[in-house]
This record gives sequence, structure tokens and C-alpha cells, in this order.
Amino acid sequence: MQTEFHVRTADKYQVLDITREVSGVVRDAQLSEGICSVYVTHATAAIIINENDDPNVCVDLLDALNKLIPEGVWRHDRVDGNAAAHLKSAILGPGETIPVRDGRLVLGTWQAIMLVELDGPRDRRIVVTVR
Repeated sequence: MQTEFHVRTADKYQVLDITREVSGVVRDAQLSEGICSVYVTHATAAIIINENDDPNVCVDLLDALNKLIPEGVWRHDRVDGNAAAHLKSAILGPGETIPVRDGRLVLGTWQAIMLVELDGPRDRRIVVTVR
């Protein structure tokens, strides 16, 4: 089964928990065991798995990325000013794979599937494949 959904981000940098939406796709697939792939179809956004309980984790992630990769110093900035977003998303990656057991995502207690917006606000398309 493969489906997609869209998320509208509100800020230039944002981390959004999309676990509920992905879990719904897994539930609808009615698969007892398998693999779930979550993929964002954009070059300036990423999918990660991280803690969803303390919002400071998300802020810390964005702060660390901004310290590691400054804006306005890259060749691509001469084209459209978002080179740092491309570099950050390349490091984080466009997707994650999560096991499915008993029809549910196998995530740890504090783990959540997160969309990381690095060049917003934008409409983002997320493709979820369950096999």
C-alpha cells in the first residue's frame, strides 16, 4: 500500500510530529508485520525519528543545524538563497524506515516521526509505503 498526505508548515524552520498520520496509513494497510517507509518529496525538508515529549529537543536540533551550517555563504545562495536548507536536508535525509509489528509502528517510548522544515513556510508532500 502506498499513499501520500500533505503538510503545510508555518515557519522557516519547524519540526512537526507526523506520527499520527503515518500510524493511520499503517492501520489502514491492515498488515500485521512489515516495513513502513516515510519519504518527503522535497530537497529542503527531511524526515527524522526523534523524541516528541520535550519540545526543546526539536529546538535544539534546529539550533545545532544552524550552528553547523550557516546561511548566506554557499554558492547556491547566489541562485535562490536556500543553500543551507539543501545542505541540512541532505545530512538529515528525506526518509525513514520503521518496522511494523501487530499492525503498529515499532517505535520506542519517546520516538516520533518528524517532518523537519528547513525552508518554509511551504506545502510538503509525504509519501508513505507499507509492505
